[in-house]
Amino acid sequence: MMRGSVFTSNQLLSSSPTASKSLRLQSTAASLKEESISTPPSPSSSNPSNPHFTNLTPAPPLSYKPFLELSKPRLTMLVVLTTMSAYAIAPFPASTLPALLSLTIGTTLCSASANAFNMLIEPPFDAQMTRTRNRPLVRGAVLPNQALAFATAAGVTGVGLLTLGTNMTVAGLGLANIVLYAGVYTPMKRISIANTWVGALVGALPPLMGWAALDPTFAHPGGWALAGLLFAWQFPHFNALAWNLRSEYARAGYRMTSVTDPALNARVALRYSLLCLPLSWALSLTSVCDPFFLIDSTLVNGWLIAESYKFWKWRDDKRARKLFFASIWHLPLLLGLAMVHKVGLWDWLWELIGWYGDDIKVLEDVQQAVVKTEA
Repeated sequence: MMRGSVFTSNQLLSSSPTASKSLRLQSTAASLKEESISTPPSPSSSNPSNPHFTNLTPAPPLSYKPFLELSKPRLTMLVVLTTMSAYAIAPFPASTLPALLSLTIGTTLCSASANAFNMLIEPPFDAQMTRTRNRPLVRGAVLPNQALAFATAAGVTGVGLLTLGTNMTVAGLGLANIVLYAGVYTPMKRISIANTWVGALVGALPPLMGWAALDPTFAHPGGWALAGLLFAWQFPHFNALAWNLRSEYARAGYRMTSVTDPALNARVALRYSLLCLPLSWALSLTSVCDPFFLIDSTLVNGWLIAESYKFWKWRDDKRARKLFFASIWHLPLLLGLAMVHKVGLWDWLWELIGWYGDDIKVLEDVQQAVVKTEA
């Protein structure tokens, strides 16, 4: 027997070029397998089909745009405008500039906070509606913990600014706005049609905030008339919108009158459109606006009432769209006219042209007589 005649399998494989190549491939494959086991998957390779997606999804890059969307900028703008309109209409001397800035910024932040909390609660339902499925939390532009931090910071800062810069009444109303909108109205949307009335109450708070910045005790009844007007306006505005979204609301499980009782939805819109008429007159009867506002406001309210009546009578998509369009213009027109007709605003002009005398005095005496009779 010759020495060295026994070879190991590796030696035999290495002696053949083909076998050597095969061995190298096997070695490389084993190495890659080992590496894949020891190295966790990269977050950048995550995708929705990956069962680990939710755990490995990286935080989206920081940008101000998703947080701006969380605040619902158009709705927040409406809230601030109604607040500042009430501040401008109130028959009291204006406060200081820091107080005015605190009111404006604080109201903006409170509204942003309420809206962000609302979006934080509703992603599963927002995803089912065309109107809301592109919201930042639904599409993953922000993470829930980021939205929570934003909502909390905005709310605390907003209420703090209102407390320090205005008064406790305004701050309390700002906090109530957040709690009612996010804590009561939002969950109630899936429980009862009463959510619309709660939402209307939320809409009535901003004008009270603007008024309370100058009259924190609400000694003047004009503030309540203005808040009542904003409360009533919500119904023709929202019920018209909800009519054309009723199929989506039904799919998402929301309890809206447009879904549960379409006839009631239209009746409520007409009923509160009619209520806007005496509430507008109350601004003149309480000497917030001059007597001419009785005429102007009646014309504007008449338009809203006419569209509400058509919607109540026919209950179709076309009339709903027309009522919604009328409601969008109705509120700024009415508030703008109220500011133009503010008592005392044009005294200088009447004196200049020599008309500030018997004619205006008679109208003002009628106003005062009505106020005393009601008291």
